[in-house]
Amino acid sequence: MTLKFIKYQGTGNDFVILDAIKQPEYASLMKQQVVRHLCDRRFGIGADGLIVLAPHDQYDFRMIYYNADGRVSTMCGNGGRCVLHYYYHNIRASEEILFLAIDGPHTGIVGNEVQLKMNDVPCVDKNGADYILDTGSPHYVQFAEKINDIDVNALGRMIRHSPPFKADGINVNFVRLNDKSISVRTYERGVENETLSCGTGVVASAIASSLKRDVRPRVVLVDTPGGSLEVSFTPEGDGFTDIWLKGPAKEVFRGKIDI
Repeated sequence: MTLKFIKYQGTGNDFVILDAIKQPEYASLMKQQVVRHLCDRRFGIGADGLIVLAPHDQYDFRMIYYNADGRVSTMCGNGGRCVLHYYYHNIRASEEILFLAIDGPHTGIVGNEVQLKMNDVPCVDKNGADYILDTGSPHYVQFAEKINDIDVNALGRMIRHSPPFKADGINVNFVRLNDKSISVRTYERGVENETLSCGTGVVASAIASSLKRDVRPRVVLVDTPGGSLEVSFTPEGDGFTDIWLKGPAKEVFRGKIDI
């Protein structure tokens, strides 16, 4: 069978998007080995993950996200922003888009950049000087001065496979505090490698940085190897609400591939 696909990237975090609103049969075809092949950078299209845009009776669409290992995964922030951009420009342009993901409903606004409302974070845990929190996907945040000198794959893999996290895995973020921003590098489970950017990781790092600095900014600017993003939130008790991730999303190319 021949699939029509769209390749997207959001600050270097790249995705294959399949439109199951226009091609309903695509949703049932996404077996693990198929997704893994499509995401393979040598034998397939190449991507950090794959997104199926599926119809839904109560929402504008349903987002089904797969990691590059072919498994259905938890929320992907940059993927959510990319699929919002695709929906707005190819299916229906509206001031506000409401879609359903694995962690619940999300609101999106598409303009020059794409804004995605994330779910609330009710609490943040500590492991020594490090932070553990769930921003739609589980994240471990470690602060360091020289993050460019860190072997992200080696250290990230070690933390991801450590006894507390081995069963389900965890994404690992290394964060540097700058004067007016933070810099983040992320090891992603399911990709099992460093990615150029991770949306839920950027959100987790921004929230952790506010706790680390013991300040409560409304907006945190975040630099990743793939580009810059903006996170805004409101502290509430031990948690955070009204969390938004904002940044660019871009269609890279379209094509067809036989499976």
